[in-house]
Amino acid sequence: MKKQVRVRYDGAAIEAAWAEQGVSRALLDDVNAWRAQNPVAAGGRPVSPVPFVYEGRAVIEGALAALLSGEHLLLVGPKATGKNMLAANLAAVFGRPVWNVSFHVQMDAEGLLGTDTLRDGRVVFRPGPIVECAEAGGFAVLDEINMARNEALAVLHSLLDDRGMVEVPGHGVVELQPSARVIGTMNHGYAGTRELNEALASRFVVLRMPELTETALLSLLFKGCPELSENGRNTLCRLFLALTEKHAQGEISSRAVDLRGLRSAVRMMQFGVTPWQAIAMGMIDKCMEEEEREIAGDVVSLFIAKDSTVERFFL
Repeated sequence: MKKQVRVRYDGAAIEAAWAEQGVSRALLDDVNAWRAQNPVAAGGRPVSPVPFVYEGRAVIEGALAALLSGEHLLLVGPKATGKNMLAANLAAVFGRPVWNVSFHVQMDAEGLLGTDTLRDGRVVFRPGPIVECAEAGGFAVLDEINMARNEALAVLHSLLDDRGMVEVPGHGVVELQPSARVIGTMNHGYAGTRELNEALASRFVVLRMPELTETALLSLLFKGCPELSENGRNTLCRLFLALTEKHAQGEISSRAVDLRGLRSAVRMMQFGVTPWQAIAMGMIDKCMEEEEREIAGDVVSLFIAKDSTVERFFL
C-alpha cells in the first residue's frame, strides 16, 4: 500500500490558504509588512513549517489582529478545537521561531526562565525557553498554561505587561523584544487544570475556539490524509463526531475524542493494521475504564465492522 507523504506548509502556503478562506486581505498585508520590519536574526532558531492549515476565518482574523496590535493571546477551548494548530500556523505566518512549553503541575520558575549549571568546570547560566524566546523575539506557545501552579506563572507578570522585562537571578534583566509574543492554550476539561489567576489572565486577550465542525473535520482529513477515499473520510468523520456527542452527553471522557489518535489510526492502517484495531489503539483504548471502552467500542461498531479491511478506506 502507498505510504502517506506528510506535507508541511510554510508561512506563504498558509497565507495563501487563508486568503482562499476569505481572511481579510488587509490583515494579511499588515502581517507581511510586520514580517518585513521584523526579520529573524541570522543563525538563530529556524522558522518551522507546519503539517496542517487551520480553518476558521473569524478566529484567524481575531488572532491576527491581536498579535499585530502587540497583544499576547490566550486560546481557550475543549479538546480537538485546533488550539496548538492555530498557534503553530500563526508563528509560521508571522515568520517567527517557536518555543513550545508544555506545562505541568511541577513546572517552576526555573523551568521557564533558566537556572545555573556546570559547564567545563564553571557555573554558567542556562537560559530557559521564556528567556530564549524573549531575547530572540520569537513566539512562545505555552501549552495548557492552567496546569502550572500560579506561583510559577507569577514570573511572567512583568514580562507580559507594559514593563516588558523580567529580572532573572544570575542573568540580569531580560527585555521582551518587540517582535516576541506569547500564545497560551488552555482546556478546562483536563484533569489537573485550575483557574488561571486574574493577574496573569489580564495580560492576555482571550480567543475562544469553536467546536470542530463536520466541514472542518472533512477538510482536515482531506488535506492531512490525502490517501483516504471519500468514503473513508466520511466514515471517520461521522465516527469522530459520534464519539464527540457521547462525550458531550457525559457517557465517555474526552480520551477517546482524540484527533491525534484518529490521524495515528489512519497512518497505522496504511501499514496493514486493520481499521478496528487501529481505531482501538489510537482512540478507544485510551479510555481507562472498561465500561467507557465498551461504550466507545459500541459507537465504533456503528461505523466500522471488526472484519473491515483497509481497502475500504483508501483510494
